[in-house]
Amino acid sequence: MFCIASAGRRFPLPLLALSLMFPGTAPAEPVTRAQVTLVDLAADASRSAPNDLARASAYFEAQDANAGELARRVNRAIAGGLQSAKSYPAVKAQSGATSTSPVYSKNGRSIEAWRMRSELLLESRDTAALSDLLGKLQATLAIGQLTLLPAPETRKTAEDDATLEAIAAFQARAALIAKAMNKTFRLRQMSINAGGGGRPPVYMMEQSKMMSAAAAPMPVEAGDTLLTVNITGQIELPVE
Repeated sequence: MFCIASAGRRFPLPLLALSLMFPGTAPAEPVTRAQVTLVDLAADASRSAPNDLARASAYFEAQDANAGELARRVNRAIAGGLQSAKSYPAVKAQSGATSTSPVYSKNGRSIEAWRMRSELLLESRDTAALSDLLGKLQATLAIGQLTLLPAPETRKTAEDDATLEAIAAFQARAALIAKAMNKTFRLRQMSINAGGGGRPPVYMMEQSKMMSAAAAPMPVEAGDTLLTVNITGQIELPVE
């Protein structure tokens, strides 16, 4: 191998020739993706789901200067409600929240009594049975509210159907836009929100009315809940 000497240093000839041929090699240009046009889209679909699940709350509230006697009164009323509910196998009953608070005198310096409230929670898919039970409970308990809504499996079925319809609507809209621009489309991203839907009907009861209607079944119209699935997404259209 021939070498060139310079100031006491020796350079291999092939290396020197390579340096002379390519004095400043530029870096390779990055590979870029084909340009595309991004289009944002939205679609939705709705399904009606029957309100086949009813939830209700009943409560007993009292006030007494003797905290022990007060607790016995409230607990006895709730225990009686739970006992009545046992006659209705289709109704699930359980104890709810219980709270106790002091009642102060007018000067606000001393406690003159105690106020206690305890709840009974009821749930059933048999609206007629729950209505009949509530009528009986009204003799001793106050009804807080009655909520009607789709059962979890009923809601899931309606939302699944609405989701399929919403996806089909999204695809149809994407195809329509692509056809109008004489292009093909590619899905870039999609978000599905199945949380939409009307609020379930809630019946608020007044104690004075309930006491006068004791032992009478509570009139209930279940109705339906409209569930909506919303889809948002983005598609790509190639730029030629």
